[in-house]
Amino acid sequence: MTVPHRAHLGTWPTPLEPAPRLAAALGLHANDLWIKRDDLTALAGGGNKIRKLEYTCGAALAEGAETLVTVGVAQSNHARLTAAAAARLGMDVVLILAGNEPDSYTGNLALNSLLGARMVWAGDVDDHALNALAEEEVRRLGRLGTKAALIPFGGSSGIAVHGYDDCGEELKTALPDLRRVFTAVGSAGTMAGLVHSLGAERVCGVDCGAVQDAETRTLIAAFTGHAFDAPLDIRRDQVGPGYEHVTDAVREALVLCATHTGIVLDPVYTGRAFAGLVAAVREGKVRPGERTVFLHSGGLPGLFGNEETMSFARHVATSAY
Repeated sequence: MTVPHRAHLGTWPTPLEPAPRLAAALGLHANDLWIKRDDLTALAGGGNKIRKLEYTCGAALAEGAETLVTVGVAQSNHARLTAAAAARLGMDVVLILAGNEPDSYTGNLALNSLLGARMVWAGDVDDHALNALAEEEVRRLGRLGTKAALIPFGGSSGIAVHGYDDCGEELKTALPDLRRVFTAVGSAGTMAGLVHSLGAERVCGVDCGAVQDAETRTLIAAFTGHAFDAPLDIRRDQVGPGYEHVTDAVREALVLCATHTGIVLDPVYTGRAFAGLVAAVREGKVRPGERTVFLHSGGLPGLFGNEETMSFARHVATSAY
């Protein structure tokens, strides 16, 4: 891949930490399980979107953009970090958000506001209509004399994939004997970059319900322009009744990770990804003696905007977990 312009937004490489107590709780050897801390990427709560935004913002700046425009759901981590990147780079930002404005701002919405984002509520629209509104906002700003750049859904594109190609190279340097890395899959850019760097056989994606499975696979192929040397490994068993709902497996994953590492996951992405890793261990697909990395892709602010998780947290001390 040809390396494009890059805006420096994070601190690299992110830490790679052993998780011996968590490994033992899962029945693995103490040195088997490591956590790649991409939640510690410098800006506004951190997360995997920063790696992608370094490249998409770099391209926007190279084109002379003054404003970033992007889309997302109300508690979008990508929207929050696009706002943070814009603040760091001295740009304006417009977030086109699905749904209606809530009575109060929690989680990512509160951070968006603090970061100076202009939020536009799109109402009950599908993804196609949401993207069309964002494209129209870019044109509207252009008519007013402001050059705006559209950052795609989830920050994922062929340019953005370079961010997780970089991450894959960090992992190869730090753990040459890496057998497998588990990552959440939303808009597919994170998995695509890891696959490009590490090969499909070493990357397990856990679908979080943001896009359909066939589309995920098509996006990864398009982003990488890569003929895979092994089938893509994407688990679809952790979505449950839908993207916004929290399953029992995710609740268990949140508590396991928090009580054995002091690291908190979010209920939509990293919680599902870790639940997928737990399931893989119990199925015998991840075995003792294999070096496994869990990619912590951030998302903690979204936890505070998820009512199901907040309700669960109030009662966790007396739960079965």
